[in-house]
Amino acid sequence: MNKLVILLTDETTTSANELLESLKSAGISVSLRNLVDPPAKVTPALDADRGPTPSPPLAVLYEVRPEAELDRLRLVVRRAMIWPRASIVAFRCDSNFSGSREEPALNNETLKRLGFDFVAESAAQLPALLRQIEDAVGTGELKLPKGFRSTPDSHAFSLPGPVGNRQLRGAFALLASLHLASNQKEAAQAALAGIARLVTADRWTIFLNQSTSGQEVKLDALADRNFADGGRLSFDEEWRRELLDLVEAPKFEASRAGYEAAARITAIRKNEDSHRVVAVPLVNGERVLGVLEGIRSKAGARPFSQTETAFLTALTVPIAASLSNSVRIAEAEQSSLTDDLTKLHNARYLRQFLVNEIKRARRYGARVAALFLDLDDFKRVNDVHGHLAGSHALMEIAAVILPSVRDTDCVVRYGGDEFVVILPDTGVEEAIQVAERIRTKIEGHEFSGGRRLKVALTASLGIAVFPQHALSPRQLIVSADRAMYQAKAAHKNCVRVVVESDAADHNGTAETQSVLQPAQFQRIPDQKLIS
Repeated sequence: MNKLVILLTDETTTSANELLESLKSAGISVSLRNLVDPPAKVTPALDADRGPTPSPPLAVLYEVRPEAELDRLRLVVRRAMIWPRASIVAFRCDSNFSGSREEPALNNETLKRLGFDFVAESAAQLPALLRQIEDAVGTGELKLPKGFRSTPDSHAFSLPGPVGNRQLRGAFALLASLHLASNQKEAAQAALAGIARLVTADRWTIFLNQSTSGQEVKLDALADRNFADGGRLSFDEEWRRELLDLVEAPKFEASRAGYEAAARITAIRKNEDSHRVVAVPLVNGERVLGVLEGIRSKAGARPFSQTETAFLTALTVPIAASLSNSVRIAEAEQSSLTDDLTKLHNARYLRQFLVNEIKRARRYGARVAALFLDLDDFKRVNDVHGHLAGSHALMEIAAVILPSVRDTDCVVRYGGDEFVVILPDTGVEEAIQVAERIRTKIEGHEFSGGRRLKVALTASLGIAVFPQHALSPRQLIVSADRAMYQAKAAHKNCVRVVVESDAADHNGTAETQSVLQPAQFQRIPDQKLIS
């Protein structure tokens, strides 16, 4: 995980030192920069002992107060543009954290319209949110630059009059392929493959508008296709693209016609550097998502005709809609797999992740460890300090657990005050070390509850390992849960590995044993295991 973030501060920032210490304890390096100072001036951060600030940062953070002015927030977004690859994250001060249904004056939609990419309801959500940002693939969905108010007319969905049967069939196949795309990259590749069979060109590229300032156009290539021999790739070229598509990003720069098409929201045909160029804006609603660009570079190539341009203009409407919808689908899928409070993964994601890891472990003879964590006497926090303080403490738990595990490990809020950590390629001894590290950090952490309460918490953890203690995903979680109850019975605040014994079954307790005895399970014929 990229451990560096930039924290923009000004006179309204509260408890900056506490925030820095909290992020530092989560393994995140912070560089302070004053919003009102010149961009080059850097305010020393608490982690100055870590040496020079590496670049680029993962995110730029800013604390949004309830009384924040819009002009100040616009200044924050402009200043954050110094780091073009960093996500701009707004977070609300912990003192204003509330689980009530009241909508803040500056709601999340308003902040995102101003240019913030993500919004955390509390500083305690930041560690988990930053991990999401690093893992997420950029969507390319960006805001409409100023002055863009055009929307496509209803007739834009109709193909132009002089269209032959071959083009009609090709357009229908293109539209069908867009519906099958599961993400933005697939939609772009399907669109380019379909267009290349309808309008001949040496290269087709889809550029996305990557400007977050809303004041200028910045086009970056999302997908490209080089078509030789009348629009067909050679066999070797097809294989090369299949192998490199997932790791090799397009390197083409947008033409001047592409920028002009985005700025004027109209198709542009012109000659550039002895090339024939056509650029058509990808408009969805009131946003210009990017540009479709075609180039004919061969000597003596004919220019793109008006009929071809009109045909492309009609096709860009469903292409832009598919690119935009894929972003919403990705966001909806991410939301369905994320716990809203802690920003950790949820139980639905756990099922998917664990099934895949168990399948991989069965194939390669690997091990998978599960830690089941339950906070001790957590109800007391809710009863004494209120449920809002309890909710904030759960967010702080996420910040404590995340730096204690690897980036490849899976941390899940299972429900209530229960958490599950999945450790791929991990045996019993290593799992005990991780569990003990988490338990020690929780025991030594002072939980603020969002109100500087200094609440002490402890946790009981149970461990189970595939295939030693379980032979399926469900059995693994059940076994780890059983071990957690054994830890509860052993006076809490401890770690236990699941042990199947008569004493554990009948008395509900389990003595610590130096030799771990794996549970016995009945195997299904042909090694087919039921979860």
